[in-house]
Amino acid sequence: MLENPYITLFNHQKNNRFKVGNTTYKARLKKLKALRHAIEVTYKDKIRAALYNDFKKPELEVDLTEIYPVVSEIKFVSANLKSWMKRQKVETPMALLGASSWVTYEPKGVCLIISPWNFPFNLTFGPLVSAIAAGNAVVLKPSEMTPHSSKVMADIVADIFTEDEVALVEGAVATSKALLQLPFNHIFFTGSPAVGKIVMKAAAEHLASVTLELGGKSPTIIDKTANISKAARKIAWGKFLNNGQICVSPDYILIDETVKDAFISEIKAHLKTFYTAHAEQSSAYSRVVNEAHFDRLQGYIENAQQLNATIEVGGTLNKAERFIAPTVISNLPEEASLLQDEIFGPILPIKTYKTIAEAIAYINTKPKPLALYIYSKRKQNTNYIIKHTRAGTTAINNNVLQYSNHYLPFGGSNNSGIGKSHGFYGFEAFSNRRAVLKQHTKGATEFIFPPYTNIKQKIVDWTIKWF
Repeated sequence: MLENPYITLFNHQKNNRFKVGNTTYKARLKKLKALRHAIEVTYKDKIRAALYNDFKKPELEVDLTEIYPVVSEIKFVSANLKSWMKRQKVETPMALLGASSWVTYEPKGVCLIISPWNFPFNLTFGPLVSAIAAGNAVVLKPSEMTPHSSKVMADIVADIFTEDEVALVEGAVATSKALLQLPFNHIFFTGSPAVGKIVMKAAAEHLASVTLELGGKSPTIIDKTANISKAARKIAWGKFLNNGQICVSPDYILIDETVKDAFISEIKAHLKTFYTAHAEQSSAYSRVVNEAHFDRLQGYIENAQQLNATIEVGGTLNKAERFIAPTVISNLPEEASLLQDEIFGPILPIKTYKTIAEAIAYINTKPKPLALYIYSKRKQNTNYIIKHTRAGTTAINNNVLQYSNHYLPFGGSNNSGIGKSHGFYGFEAFSNRRAVLKQHTKGATEFIFPPYTNIKQKIVDWTIKWF
């Protein structure tokens, strides 16, 4: 049997984990500062070029969705890391008189981060910031679908870190499989629920903890009280940003049937404003990442057409350019693939409802989504929807932006993910909360050590009653 090609790298990091883990706040801050400078200054133009080469991502979108999230995460972590690393004192009950207690956040050890292609820099370096802050050694495995981005990230990592601290490994599925065979202490995976299950099974072999940021069909509810024009404008942005290739993008619309036509009219107008009447010529509109995903998305549109759905806008495709126009489709029967699969592309299906209860019942027939969006002016409606649904995240009268708040935990629930990230929650994900109790004087428990006597029984009875 061939030796795992990454065992040497893993062992180097394993042997170095205590040195990395015992670094000071200032040492970790220095690493984060170096990473920030590399992304924000040294490699900024190369990052922009790489993402354009991978899927024609507009420069402004690169700055907004790739560079800014990582830089702002570094800023937030740097401002708070000192307090996070301090021991957290906790109460000690009277029954343990003579002792004090605290919790300390210690590194998990050697961690694996497997990141996706849709936001390669953001979703690789974002978790890395948390892992560094927590004091871990890290192996990064970015997606093979964005090779230009992976190459630039490999250069950045090689410039800043030694391999026994942070290393980036390029490769396809075989590489991920080989890495998953190794006994990492924690695995952070971003991707589909199907692959998330594979990662979790592999982690179980070594009882490794996991953070799984997955996806699913994120619904957007629009009730009849909503400001339809504003809702359409925000949804048009959130859905078609990055060509719809976003795990928290609105996957489908559930709209009160009385305002459906108004919404369609408004979203058509906003899409024309955003991308002109010919999105293929727009410099603000990116492309599908590869031919395989283009074929998948084309199949969804063809399936909708076969089922006599209505293409309200878009539907234009150019395979040579991997271009799919911003597309809105209505009148879909339930068996349509657009209503069954996570879309992850620039196609927005619309489904109507008569009552809020009907919309909620529909959502609850599906696995818990990563995001759920609500557009309404009625607080009673928003509260009712939140209380009667389950989701990883929610935004009211907006979409996608909940991802950008470092004070909020980001992550899914069950099918849409396990664990949380961003800010303190990311630091916590890569840390073990170690419980520590220190005995200062003779403890109360010593009075009940064997041999057991009647007086000791009375002490126990008294303790149970009063403490």
